[in-house]
Amino acid sequence: MSLGYAEKLSFIEDVGNVGMTEYFDPPLLLQDKIERLAVMIQKSKHLVVFTGAGISTSCGIPDFRGPKGIWTLQREGKALPEASLPFHRATPSMTHMALVELEKAGFLKFLISQNIDGLHLRSGIPREKLSELHGDSFMERCPSCGIEYMRDFEIETIGLKETARRCSKVGCGARLKDTVLDWEDALPPKEMNPAERHCKMADVVLCLGTSLQITPACNLPLKSLKGGGKIVIVNLQKTPKDKKASLLIHGLVDKVITGVMEFLSLRIPPFIRIDLLQTIFTQASSLDEKYVNWSLAVASVHGNRAPLPFIKSVEVSFSESQNMKAAVLDKQPLYLKRRTVKSTNPFNIMMKLNFSDGCKCSSAEIMIPIDFKISADVFKDDKDSILQNLRESALTDPSCGQTSVIEKKVIMVPKSEVIVHAIVTNIVKFDRSYDGDLSNGSFKRKYECLNGVIPSRKRSNGRKPRTVINVR
Repeated sequence: MSLGYAEKLSFIEDVGNVGMTEYFDPPLLLQDKIERLAVMIQKSKHLVVFTGAGISTSCGIPDFRGPKGIWTLQREGKALPEASLPFHRATPSMTHMALVELEKAGFLKFLISQNIDGLHLRSGIPREKLSELHGDSFMERCPSCGIEYMRDFEIETIGLKETARRCSKVGCGARLKDTVLDWEDALPPKEMNPAERHCKMADVVLCLGTSLQITPACNLPLKSLKGGGKIVIVNLQKTPKDKKASLLIHGLVDKVITGVMEFLSLRIPPFIRIDLLQTIFTQASSLDEKYVNWSLAVASVHGNRAPLPFIKSVEVSFSESQNMKAAVLDKQPLYLKRRTVKSTNPFNIMMKLNFSDGCKCSSAEIMIPIDFKISADVFKDDKDSILQNLRESALTDPSCGQTSVIEKKVIMVPKSEVIVHAIVTNIVKFDRSYDGDLSNGSFKRKYECLNGVIPSRKRSNGRKPRTVINVR
């Protein structure tokens, strides 16, 4: 999580103010401020939201400068907190999902984030309306053609370094690079330019869960002021930009935003995560033509050598009519190799996919029919339509594990059939639970599952960071 990111960053002695005191507005004052913010959003013509680590703490991702933040504990010589779940399985918070609804309702025009957790994209915010200023731990970019690849596993490097994968665009094939900045890296124009443009257009810039200490990102909201825009800051700690804010709210971000949604009569949509994998069935005749040597691989859609982090093991069994021994695949790459008499009748392979920690159900089942007569026919349905149908199915039947086939393709040499499967692995609903007025209310996460020269990124005190060693 942010723990791994902090370890990968180059070491610097001064990371700014840490361990800052948290402040909480009294209940009645908080309620008044929430309603004022809701009215500002309702009347806004160009709302821009600027997010920091504070919107992801409820997702199990530690922040950096809070009382229990990564850099706070490091400075105090204390042990770092243990991650409550794998980074790649973190799910968006109610604030993330509320922002999705605000965008769909036409209020939110652009979103700027300093976070590298990828949760805004995973939540459903359109890429063209998002600037991830400091990068994304789950994204690789081709430096040649510019294609972006969103992964279901954390990219192994930071600092815009080359990774182990190449661009899959025909005619390109360039080595991909990670997108997460180290201290000395300049903010990419692709992210910085639209962020700056939208801040200048904004009549309201809403800053959520950020200490506003990292430059040049922290100065972006100020660009709205010249055009008469207003800044709202929602954060538990004081920030260097507080005096510039028209409204300052000291409260939990989730509580504030869900109160705003209630005031605007907008729902917070559920989060449904759908993961993809591919099964690869390959066959070849033996030299004496009496047998078929075949194999079954369960692999990532990002490449056969890419990790498949949400699968812990695969239990393979066969039709009762087949005298074939069942198997358990528990080491990646997940691969089964067998030999069958050539006259064997068609049969089914049943696979029970056992999910790793962080998935909100334990398993799903997939059946693959085998008849050894692979044709050149291909199948590719409308991916967006299939995924939407899966989401609707998951809401109707609130259990994980629903599956659907997205694509089927054939490779003639070697003779292989590749099937891409989509699987619902997380369902998170947000239930409102009020016990009176807004100030005492809260929203709860409910898991329903069965089983020119671009300035470099630095601290606001202007001192140049010093690269020494990697933190471990």
